[in-house]
Amino acid sequence: MKTFDNFHVIDHPLIKHKLTLMREHSTGHKIFRELVNEISTLIAFELTRDLSVSTVDIKTPLKETTGSVVSGNEIVIVPILRAGLGMVDGIIRLIPNARVGYVGMERNEETHQPVHYYFKVPSEAERCHFIIVDPMLATGGTAIATTDSLKDYGATDIKFMCLIAAPEGVEAFCTSHPDVEVYAAALDDHLDENKYIIPGLGDAGDRLFGTK
Repeated sequence: MKTFDNFHVIDHPLIKHKLTLMREHSTGHKIFRELVNEISTLIAFELTRDLSVSTVDIKTPLKETTGSVVSGNEIVIVPILRAGLGMVDGIIRLIPNARVGYVGMERNEETHQPVHYYFKVPSEAERCHFIIVDPMLATGGTAIATTDSLKDYGATDIKFMCLIAAPEGVEAFCTSHPDVEVYAAALDDHLDENKYIIPGLGDAGDRLFGTK
């Protein structure tokens, strides 16, 4: 696969461990949901490394000093419904003041193209730092369409975060949006004939919500 400067796999022992547990077919939806949140927290730690901070004066029990704070209010987490919802709490743990937008994108099972049915994000998009979240970057279609919608709305600062990516999706997304940084827990082998990631972990939405 061609390499892209805006694609990053977060190589960490804890992420690899938790991802292995997630992939296991016998893992139930309760544990699966917890693992999704835990991995999301670990990826978000790296994704937010370049957040801007403000300096404040504080007083410790011993003396006055200065510290750094992140407001978080301009950060908007945008889960792609429905599976992206499973990643939100893991990021909120790190950034309690972050806001949450919602984008409804689903894949047509015949054409494998995204169908856009819902879009709700905070106003003044040009002032916000958007983090799009979806467990899987498969064909890249829904991620590209969601990013297109945010840019049309006025967003200029966007990152995309997933758990597992396929080479086909990475190439499609990074080619379409070279200005958007992509963070993933793993890069898998390929897509099968049904456009599922191999080896992957199955349908993330069904496993999160116990619907299959």
